Amino acid sequence: MEPFQPFFELNRIQNEINRLFEQLSDVEPGRATTGGWTPNVDIHEAGNDLVVKFELPGVDPGSVKLSVNGSSLILQGDKPRAEPQPGSKFHCLERAFGKFRRVVRLGVPINTHKAVTEYREGLLKVVFPKVPNRRGEEVVIPIQENE
Repeated sequence: MEPFQPFFELNRIQNEINRLFEQLSDVEPGRATTGGWTPNVDIHEAGNDLVVKFELPGVDPGSVKLSVNGSSLILQGDKPRAEPQPGSKFHCLERAFGKFRRVVRLGVPINTHKAVTEYREGLLKVVFPKVPNRRGEEVVIPIQENE
């Protein structure tokens, strides 16, 4: 059994809260929500890359749209509902389905034009090469002394 890691757990809770607010921000008066589920995401840095992984079980990759707007990565698509065979009936229906939209903030400058994607066994992996942060970084300006 793994030891309890309070900071990992706090980060997980913060991510869940962010997802809830993200879903609420998509709701507009008179407009339906984006769907009954939101794909889970993992984001990590690996060397000179930023790696984003979305869980998309049962989703056809052809029904998914992936885009970047500013520092936001936007994933949209549709997961079809499982239809029972004729003459059968559901006793339990817990798997989510429907349209989805997930927006994640990328806190690292990336090269969007060189992104590489891979979809395998319900996992969409997106790899972005990182670029040097030229905005917001400290730039030392030498001071010339007049004599």
